Amino acid sequence: MIVQDLLKAKETQDVATTTAERTIAEAAEHLHRRRIGALVVVDGRHRIAGILSERDIVRGLAQRGAEVVKLKVADLMTSAVLTCHPNDSLQTLMATMTANRVRHLPVEDDHQLTGIITIGDVVKARLQEATQEMDQLREYVAAPR
Repeated sequence: MIVQDLLKAKETQDVATTTAERTIAEAAEHLHRRRIGALVVVDGRHRIAGILSERDIVRGLAQRGAEVVKLKVADLMTSAVLTCHPNDSLQTLMATMTANRVRHLPVEDDHQLTGIITIGDVVKARLQEATQEMDQLREYVAAPR
């Protein structure tokens, strides 16, 4: 299975985005309203400029206190964003997410944001693969000889 397959299986192709100029309060409201854990920060040409996760906000709160809500997204976002490509494999995604301890990988194709893969998407896909493998093994073992 590859990223492109995971994106097709998602309920929505919509990627929640924000800009670096918005406030943390606005970003937090967006996260809450959408019931998601991260926003991809994009520039005016819809290119990835960063990512802001709940972890970034919590870290900012711990370091700067309640005033964090007045900061700009640019002040807390992760600028060095790990991304994936539509042709990357599920195994590549699992390795990248595990090695870097990230839960969200924006999908980038020709320097454009085309989707996002979450750890939940990866787990769901891997469970489906494992179920299919198990079913195939059962059929093989049960087949008359």
